[in-house]
Amino acid sequence: MTGRFAAAALAAALAAGVAGCTARAGREPAATAAGTCPPLRVDAGASARAWRALRARRDVLGEALLAAPGGPTFERVRRSLPPLLLARAPGRTPLTDSGFHYLPFAVPRREAGAATAALHVADGSQVVSRSVDGRSLTVHVGRVGRERYGSCRSRLGTARLASGWLPILATRYVDAAGVRYRQESFAAGIAQTPGLVSFVRLTADARAARADARIRFTPSVTGIAARGNRLVRGTAVHLLFSSGGRLDRSSVAYRVPRGAIRTAYAAWLTQPGPVEPLTLNASTYGAARRSVDAYWRGRLAEGARIDVPERRVLDAIRGLLVQNLTLTWRYSIGNPYEEFSFPEGIDVAQVMGEHGFAAVERAILRTSLTRRPTPYPNWKRGEKLVGHAAHYRRFRDRAYVEEVTPVLRGYVETLGRQLDASPRSLLARERYSSDIADSVYGLHSQAVAWQGLRAMSHVWAETGETALAARSRALAVRLEAGLRRAVRSSRRRLPDGSLFVPVRLLDPERPYGTLTETRSGSYWNLVMPYALASGLFPPGGAEATGIYDYMLRHGSRLLGLVRAGAYALYGRSAFPRSGTDQVYGINVARFLADEDEPDQLVLSLYGQLGAAMSPGTFAAGEAASVAPLGGTPYRSMYLPPNSAANAAFLETVRVMLVHETTATGGRPGGLELAFATPRAWLRAGRRIAVAGVPTAFGPVSFSLQAGAQSVGAQIEVPARTPPALRLRIRLPEGTRMTGVLLDGRAYPRFDSRTQVVDLSGLTGRLELVVRTARRSR
Repeated sequence: MTGRFAAAALAAALAAGVAGCTARAGREPAATAAGTCPPLRVDAGASARAWRALRARRDVLGEALLAAPGGPTFERVRRSLPPLLLARAPGRTPLTDSGFHYLPFAVPRREAGAATAALHVADGSQVVSRSVDGRSLTVHVGRVGRERYGSCRSRLGTARLASGWLPILATRYVDAAGVRYRQESFAAGIAQTPGLVSFVRLTADARAARADARIRFTPSVTGIAARGNRLVRGTAVHLLFSSGGRLDRSSVAYRVPRGAIRTAYAAWLTQPGPVEPLTLNASTYGAARRSVDAYWRGRLAEGARIDVPERRVLDAIRGLLVQNLTLTWRYSIGNPYEEFSFPEGIDVAQVMGEHGFAAVERAILRTSLTRRPTPYPNWKRGEKLVGHAAHYRRFRDRAYVEEVTPVLRGYVETLGRQLDASPRSLLARERYSSDIADSVYGLHSQAVAWQGLRAMSHVWAETGETALAARSRALAVRLEAGLRRAVRSSRRRLPDGSLFVPVRLLDPERPYGTLTETRSGSYWNLVMPYALASGLFPPGGAEATGIYDYMLRHGSRLLGLVRAGAYALYGRSAFPRSGTDQVYGINVARFLADEDEPDQLVLSLYGQLGAAMSPGTFAAGEAASVAPLGGTPYRSMYLPPNSAANAAFLETVRVMLVHETTATGGRPGGLELAFATPRAWLRAGRRIAVAGVPTAFGPVSFSLQAGAQSVGAQIEVPARTPPALRLRIRLPEGTRMTGVLLDGRAYPRFDSRTQVVDLSGLTGRLELVVRTARRSR
């Protein structure tokens, strides 16, 4: 695509909303003519523009946002694509009965995560126990109580979480007779029963309705009977309900007279069993709700604190931490992806550690050691070495390193035997990935193994394992030499100036015109970031820059997200109906931070928030559709929720605020603070703050307070003084840096062009004032 066409497309995209449709996030339900349900339609012209964007080799949507005044924002991304609300299962079938995604609600047992979760479907229609094929409670409303709650999507409001992030789901709906409903639901533990209980509060407002209405709570189990305010089968309680409900065949039903308002409560047991006496009403519901609020505020307080001046971003951070504290080592929950997934599980562990949850990181790493090595054992060994080294660097847990060293020593010995037997100084061929069975010298897996050997050699040198440290370091040197030779013989400089380095080293893998045109190209785009983030290609070097150019010019990104074929959603012939797969954005974010690409990181932040997760509930799958799928204006994702997709957003936030650099030889090199924040975050009156963020040098804390003509900065330099410490003040457009004061005195070590202040060598608490001024026109 030529730059001229791209620029025109971008302008049109911003003016019209690139894939605009009548379905919009943030929409409130509206009453319609009696008995009608107007369909939500995709705008044909906007859809055509989306198809053109998918066919382009560049991220034309993202480039439009980068070129716009003020750059990318959530609202601009949100207008680019329809909302991501639907969930698909294997076989391209709906994941839930209604097709909407669900949210896993639980009260996790500390670092182990949730043994059991209640799955609350985001349209408010259903609560499912444990897994998508488990027992369920379905909500019906309407004149005779047979209209499934949320079934008319044009009368359904956008789901939201309480306080913006708590695992308490709020929905709104209008039935065919004009009755307005407000529903709230959550899961909690209560003293009266040992299992998890899902609470539902449903208020029906029939004051402007055309007829009476019914509320029905319908369990999926048969053979139930009513005993007081509970439904039982035998001696096991399945459901508790508030006063006024009666058993009507298989449902608990409430009558809502026209002109009246009525609230009904239900409590669904995830595991049926005994329940001590309990009256379900507003008081008991409120007490359970307060317990959920208190539990999650307490859990998040255990980690690092991040405050940014954009409520939606802050809510997403908290909401995704809640999800990942629930999932921990699980790739997903309640569906076929409830498993430990390599290499993604180690990525999740590292991100949780970076956000201050050391015990959770350690528990995930421990779990990783119990999983079988197949089908790509070297990649797994490398990832576990990398993960354990990162954990030690942040928390200096010598006891844990001593505990796991016997297992990790075995990995080093196995990798060493392969290198000893290889004339190329490469590890043996192994399976490419779970989905591609080809046996390859995979750059991704070999680079991660090299990274792990090098990183753990430093750890063992510090913890007294000198012989093991030397062996690991020597193997890393040999493997690095072999990889560099293989890359030199395999890479190819393209006519557009970019550099193609194949993942399949020493095999005839040709450059891809557009990465998502083929399955092989799509998987290159997913796994190459592991090599890019490993340090094998030095940041800013010719190879890293050339590969990055190749990614930008050959369809690697869309709205700052990782593009992929999304075959699980579209089928075998996906292109150009390709999608996104932000699971693999974790290492892209690390690479972008290493390359100092702040604008691309900002684009990724808002791309994830506005296009890669559900609005209001922050659910994300392994992949997401972009082009229309199944005739619906809503977009679909594959097997949400997904802990690694969640971690991609959390990692993006982390490297924007606190980025750890690597020195020659693989040791920690320094800290870059606030290097990629959105410029709008430092408008006058706004504040950025982080506290207790773990790093290789110790916890780091800093704050930035923007004024009309200055930015005040407070920094607590970590106890282990970093060799390099730099702060960037990303000022709003049209504002420049004019001077810096440190503890009230002029400080000369700053660059007004890059807006970077060099604080290397300083210790203790630093107080800075960065003076600013508007640029003259």
